[in-house]
Parts: sequence; C-alpha cells; structure tokens
Amino acid sequence: MRVEVPLRHAYKLINHGPTTLVTSAAGGRSNVMASAWVGALDTDPPRITAVISADSFTRSLIEKSGEFVVNLPTIEMVEVTLGAGKVSGREADKIAALGLKTADAGRVAAPLIEGCVGWLECRLLDEPAMRERYDLLLAEVVAAWADDRVFVDGAWHFEAAPRLRTLHHVAKGIFLASGERIEVRADGKGVLPRAAVL
Repeated sequence: MRVEVPLRHAYKLINHGPTTLVTSAAGGRSNVMASAWVGALDTDPPRITAVISADSFTRSLIEKSGEFVVNLPTIEMVEVTLGAGKVSGREADKIAALGLKTADAGRVAAPLIEGCVGWLECRLLDEPAMRERYDLLLAEVVAAWADDRVFVDGAWHFEAAPRLRTLHHVAKGIFLASGERIEVRADGKGVLPRAAVL
C-alpha cells in the first residue's frame, strides 16, 4: 500500500541511486520518461537533482508546469522502463502506449505511476543557469510516498518482496537490481550477521 513518507526522509527513497520514471503534465498532456540521473541534494527542505535534456518532451512540460514526479519502478517493470527511455511522447500518449496505470498525485498535477515502490512529488526551483548549462533541474520535494511492503521505518527492506527491488541502469538495456543489504555494527567493528536483499 502507498503510504506517505515524512519529508525529512524523502532522500532515503533515492539515495541508493535507482533508475526512475519521471512524469510530467501541462496543457492537457502528460508524459513519462526514464531517467537514471536523479539524486538527493538536501534534506531540509528536501531537494533533488534531475538531469533532463532540454530537447525532451518531458522537459518542455516541466518548464511549463514547474512540477514533476519521480517514480521508482521495480524489476518487474524493466521492459516499460526501457521503453520509456527509447520513445518520445511528443507525438503520442506514451503512458497509454506503454500500458502504464496512473494515480493522481497529492500536491502536483503530474501523475503517479502505479506499480512503482516510491514516488517524489517535486516543484522546480528557479535555477535557469543550471538548466541551460547542464540540463540539471533542481527541485523541492513537496510530497513523498512509498510502498509499505518494502519501505519500513524509514528504510528499504526489499528482502520482504524481492520482485519489488528497484532498478539501476548500466547502459544499452542492461540493468542491475538492488542488491544485498549489509549492516555495519554501530561501533563500526564488523558486519552484523543479518544480510538480506536490498
């Protein structure tokens, strides 16, 4: 079930570097694109970075609306994630073409992608120089959500449902799944005996 994550913990949804699906909406159109270059920037207020090319349809919708959603797909969504990165939504409804189901976000107009395990609703920050020079968008997270089957007490626990692990794009259609969870003792002197899939 999708549950709200306190904004102070929003960075924990993406600090392991997952590939994301970025959704946007403006002027009666919505779109989705895959992005491997999304990262946490700050915690209070929660801010993220996203590299999104100036010539993409998603970027044009974000520039118009000032909003977007970062969705975290699972390994079960690897084919649609790859597809979302290969085709433009400028000429057709890519969300429908990929067979994605959506839900309304709580604080932005861009949709949430169903089947994902994390969602960050974001508002674009006014940093035009960064956008123009590096295609780097800075945004504030205004709402965060996670699937409580795998995000518990502010941490990922993919061992509970390994098929819900997040993806990490390498290149040319090659992905890695989130791996083994290794916990170091509080005194730093060794690995706890518990290790599980992360």
